[in-house]
Amino acid sequence: MKTYRTSELARAVGIHPNTVRRYEEWGLVPPVPRSANGYRRYTQKHLDCLRLARTVFSAGFASANIRQAGRAIIDRAVADDWGGALEAAYALQVLIQAERAHAEAAASLLERWVQGASADATQQRLRIGQAAALLGVSIDMLRNWERNGLLDVPRDARNGYRLYSAAEISRLRVIRMLSRSGYSITAILRMVIQLDRGETANLRQALDTPRPDDNAYLASDRWLSALEAQAALALKVIALIEDVIRARTAHRHNAT
Repeated sequence: MKTYRTSELARAVGIHPNTVRRYEEWGLVPPVPRSANGYRRYTQKHLDCLRLARTVFSAGFASANIRQAGRAIIDRAVADDWGGALEAAYALQVLIQAERAHAEAAASLLERWVQGASADATQQRLRIGQAAALLGVSIDMLRNWERNGLLDVPRDARNGYRLYSAAEISRLRVIRMLSRSGYSITAILRMVIQLDRGETANLRQALDTPRPDDNAYLASDRWLSALEAQAALALKVIALIEDVIRARTAHRHNAT
C-alpha cells in the first residue's frame, strides 16, 4: 500500500505541511499511524479526507448551520463512511437551497414594499412594547435597529414616547425578514440609506454589494453572493465524494 510523508501529502493537496498537521489535530483526517522511526505514514484514505476537508473549507461558511453541515460531511469521511458523506453533502445542498430561498423571498418582499405594496395594516399608533409584541421581537432589538439607522421613529410630542404607525411597522416587517433571512445589519443599512435618498432601483444589489468604505468582513454583508458561492461549493464536494467512491469501487473490483 502506497504511503506518504507529511511533505508529500501537503504537496499533493497544495498546502503547507503545517496545515496538514493542523487538520490532523482538528480531527479532519483519520488517526495517522507512524513508522518505526516515528514518521507519520499517510495513506490514500488520509489523502482523500484531506482533499475533502480542503474543499469544504475553501469558501468558508456562510452560516453556523452550513458550518455544522460541512463538518458532518468530513466526520463521515473520517469514519470511512463515504456513502454517509455523500448523503451529508446532499443534505448540505438542500440546506443551502433553503437559505437561498429565504434570502430571495426577503429580497422580493423588499421590492414589493418599495413598489407600494403595504406590509402592514396597523390602524393605531403603537408604543414600543406593543410594536415588539406585534412583530415577535424584543424591545432591545427595535431600539438596536433604530440606533443603527435602519429607521427613524416619530415621538409623541407630549411625553417623548415612540409611536409606530403602519408605515414604521411595514418597514420593520421588511427589516425583520431580511435580518432573519441572513442579511447583516450592515447590508440592510446600505439598502435603507439608498432607499431614504429616494433611490428605489437596485435595492437587491445594494443589499449584496459593500461600499468601498464598508468594513465588510461577514458573509452576511453580501449574503446572496455568499450563498451562491456555497451552492457551487456543494456541487464540488458532491463531485469529489463521488470520485472517491468510484475509485474505491474500482480498486475493490481490481483486487478481486
